[in-house]
Amino acid sequence: MPTPPSAFLPETFDPKLPLALIAGQGSYPQLIARSARKAGVPLRLIAFEGETAPELVASFPEAQRHTVHVGQVGKTLRLLGKFGAGYAIMAGQVTPRRLFDGLRPDLKAAQILLSLKRRNAETIFGAVAGEIEALGVRLLDARAFLDDHLAAPGCMTGGRFPVAQDCIDHGVHIARECARLDIGQGCVVRKGTVLAVEAFEGTDEMLRRAGSLKAGDSLFVKTIKGRQDFRFDVPCFGMQTLETMRDSGIHAAALEAKGVIILDKAAVLETARSWGIALLGFG
Repeated sequence: MPTPPSAFLPETFDPKLPLALIAGQGSYPQLIARSARKAGVPLRLIAFEGETAPELVASFPEAQRHTVHVGQVGKTLRLLGKFGAGYAIMAGQVTPRRLFDGLRPDLKAAQILLSLKRRNAETIFGAVAGEIEALGVRLLDARAFLDDHLAAPGCMTGGRFPVAQDCIDHGVHIARECARLDIGQGCVVRKGTVLAVEAFEGTDEMLRRAGSLKAGDSLFVKTIKGRQDFRFDVPCFGMQTLETMRDSGIHAAALEAKGVIILDKAAVLETARSWGIALLGFG
């Protein structure tokens, strides 16, 4: 049996079956599309109106793509059937404010929302994942095809990491507790003090808040949940976050190895080195 093109694919993965890419913002879904095509996997695209990068949409023939509004779960499920998808993968964020302003839930989405006692990324996407798999479509690990873009153990930018181990341990503990409580998956600490934790506003806003305190030698930590469902909500670190770190005066980050995806990893590491930002993989 041939080796799967990614360690995060099921052993039974059939590369001849169509894979539906449910794509949000940014380069994340574009990286998956590029790697899946390189592996010869037939792709179909379900894009979100006003969210998915136009260049990604344009890279698919019209018959192999469709655009939906955020919240059109029923339509998304019908498209999976229309595409004859054997697999689906979720990649890329949707603008958080759309959960409150601009959401267009169809009947299926409304049924899901009404059935949930707690409405957060884990419960909502978990329910959607259940609907997808009920169709006989396997929802893949969102790290699939991105093996080379994951944080790796050790100082990825080379040399000695500039933050003491006790500060790293403290930051990891705080970040994991925040993730356990479903607050967020990141924090900024400095020598035993918590400067900021990530919540609904996202990573970049948290970094800006921490940077406004003008506290040197601070550390940004990004982790995964203790029971992370890797089919969705996988933490990412990319060029935009690196730029925000630089602008905020934060020069060190610790990312959970094999859990955090570094988008365009080679370019991010090269840029981080040139800006004097150290990136560590832990765990």
